Amino acid sequence: MGKSHFKKAISSLEARIAEHQEKIRLELNKEFPDQGLINHWQKEIKAFEKGIQQALKRLGKN
Repeated sequence: MGKSHFKKAISSLEARIAEHQEKIRLELNKEFPDQGLINHWQKEIKAFEKGIQQALKRLGKN
């Protein structure tokens, strides 16, 4: 896979992280936030961050 593939993957994962952070922000603003949903989104953010680190490693930008 070429460098452009990993750069696109990083960009996509960064966008997903931003989406999930916004979901968490909106959920926390509710009167009764669903902590289960928040925990789920936080786990997904960690997985996305791991994917970014792996892509950076492949690009030699460890």
